[in-house]
Amino acid sequence: MIKQKTILSLEQALALPYATQRFVQLGWRVIRIESPAEENENAGDPNRYIGADLGYHDLHSYYIAPNTGKEAITINLKKKEGQELLKKLIQELNVDVFMCNTLPKRYKQLGIDYNTLKEANPNLIWCGISAMGPEYPERAGYDPALQAMMGFTYLTGEPNGKPVPCGIPIIDLKAGDEAFTQVVLAMLDNHAKKEIHISMAQCAASWLMTALPQLHFVNSDNELFTRSGNEHRSFIPCNAYPTKDGYLYLAIGNDLQWHKFVSHKGFEKLFSENRKTNEGRMKEKENIYQEIGELSKNYTTQEFFELCISLNLSAAPVNTVKEVAALSFVNACMMKTTIPNGKEVKLSPPSYNTAFLEKNNFLLNCSPRLGEQNSKVYQQIGYTENEIEKLTIQKII
Repeated sequence: MIKQKTILSLEQALALPYATQRFVQLGWRVIRIESPAEENENAGDPNRYIGADLGYHDLHSYYIAPNTGKEAITINLKKKEGQELLKKLIQELNVDVFMCNTLPKRYKQLGIDYNTLKEANPNLIWCGISAMGPEYPERAGYDPALQAMMGFTYLTGEPNGKPVPCGIPIIDLKAGDEAFTQVVLAMLDNHAKKEIHISMAQCAASWLMTALPQLHFVNSDNELFTRSGNEHRSFIPCNAYPTKDGYLYLAIGNDLQWHKFVSHKGFEKLFSENRKTNEGRMKEKENIYQEIGELSKNYTTQEFFELCISLNLSAAPVNTVKEVAALSFVNACMMKTTIPNGKEVKLSPPSYNTAFLEKNNFLLNCSPRLGEQNSKVYQQIGYTENEIEKLTIQKII
């Protein structure tokens, strides 16, 4: 069991805030660092200003979910005094982990590189997320562009349609999960690296496990994966089929499941000797998809779903996001927070129900406003109110 830790995170956008949100869900202390406000400027995390307006300039809806339960302070790391203040925070608060998702070329410029910060705590774990790691110090990393670069966009969409990205920022989230994992591993292993660099591009490439190996196993480029719409590239007949009132995805993953399906009364005409094996079905896949679609159109989505489940097949309606939120097992563990107008809102569930979350009924404090905990945190390391005011006037915080 790892005891509660303190994490200081120079964070913005989604990849790193998502990673540190996972630490919040363990009950750890996460203090996010942002740049102080300048005149007529949207300071700090750009995501603060995206989405529905909640009545505060620096607190819009897109920012809320990945930042609940955190504290927020400001430091001007372009000033030497700000860099020294950061080191004092690490030392006085006994910070266990420093994290950032800044361009690698700025690490030393801002005084946030590992060698500088370990002076304040030799046992500090340092973790940075960037587009392609420190070997590409000037490369910015935004999820949609990385999806395009790493083949995700090429592989997604209809065969004759435009390439499209995934509906969620999947590379941001994968990189955040990897940062969380590597930090925890570093805590568990005293001999592990204390300086961790997470490359979003490498994270993305690691998920091409069903695509990249093909390069060595096919006879021609024509056999390589490309866009395939809703169908599975390897298992037939996995696809989305029309119903009277929507669509249902049916995933038949082996020959035994296919036999169950075509043995059902009314579905026998799908059977043929040529279709007994997945290899055989691959040769007739277009006809199979069409024939199943003609059958599925006679059912409502719920009726076809219940039929498939009765045959122990994997099937699911193509739900809207609103319908997903209504699923009992999702709704039961939704993260919650109270926004400034006093309304409690549901966000999204955690990937795992930790003891801390269950104890707190999945309710966390609302995401902090810019520099909201400046006074609290800086007093904690010995500054008086007058000294904090002076730091503000000098634009150090």
